[in-house]
Amino acid sequence: MESWQALLLGVIEGITEYLPISSTGHLVVAQRLMGIGTETTVGAKAAADAFAICIQGGAILAVLGLYLPRVLQMVRGVCGKDAEGLRLALAIVIGFLPAAVLGLKFNDWIEARLFSLWPIVAAWVVGGVAILAAGWWRKRNPAQGGGKNLLEMTWKMALFIGLLQCVAMWPGTSRSLMTIVGGILMGLSLRAAVEYSFLLGVLTLTAATVKKAVWKVEGLEQYEVWLGGAKLMWHTYGALPIVIGVAAAAIAAALAVKWLVAYLQSHGLAIFGWYRIALGLLVGGLMLSGLVAA
Repeated sequence: MESWQALLLGVIEGITEYLPISSTGHLVVAQRLMGIGTETTVGAKAAADAFAICIQGGAILAVLGLYLPRVLQMVRGVCGKDAEGLRLALAIVIGFLPAAVLGLKFNDWIEARLFSLWPIVAAWVVGGVAILAAGWWRKRNPAQGGGKNLLEMTWKMALFIGLLQCVAMWPGTSRSLMTIVGGILMGLSLRAAVEYSFLLGVLTLTAATVKKAVWKVEGLEQYEVWLGGAKLMWHTYGALPIVIGVAAAAIAAALAVKWLVAYLQSHGLAIFGWYRIALGLLVGGLMLSGLVAA
């Protein structure tokens, strides 16, 4: 992997991770177009998949920096010094549990069947239509709009959002989309739903990154040990692309999060719905024309 490719993938990861447009789908398309992971060498795809997951570390760092006061509040809560912080920390953990359980159970099945472009294109279009439908419903039912703040969350609300997050295991769906929509359906204000989505993402993405790094790599005996994914990625690409990818993801994610929060103060999610539909149709057309391999 060249340095410019690592930089580009990091920027794509950072921009798309917290926007409701699916970072996984964008990374899969970008890797295909650059020929990353499609090489005939043994372990090429596994290394590319590990890289795509591990550069999420940059996006995690971005949110930790931007929401440090809230994170510290939860830390104080866990230490018994802030009741509201403890309640929020429990809400984050409860929201994470469904994905943790189902992710471990179905991860291999999902990677074998859904990490091709047609399922991703379908998820883009379906998610786009869902965003537009939700916007239409809110306009028709303004009295149903929620306005609860983040500290008013209950464990039932967190569990519902966590269950919706599991839908995002289908690549192309978007974890951010499902958790933001879940928060709105549970009566949170849009601002609170977005903040909860970001904070829940820190735990979810950290778990996914660690899992991909430490898990053994099936079919490659030298990597079927602890830290198999990390060793394979390091052996395949070296340190520099990994550092560049993580750093680029951190900077891009910080800018994307700040932009999204400001944008949603006076706009809805409709722009992301139209973008998803247009992107799905574009990539689908490229595959039908043979310009992009399915």
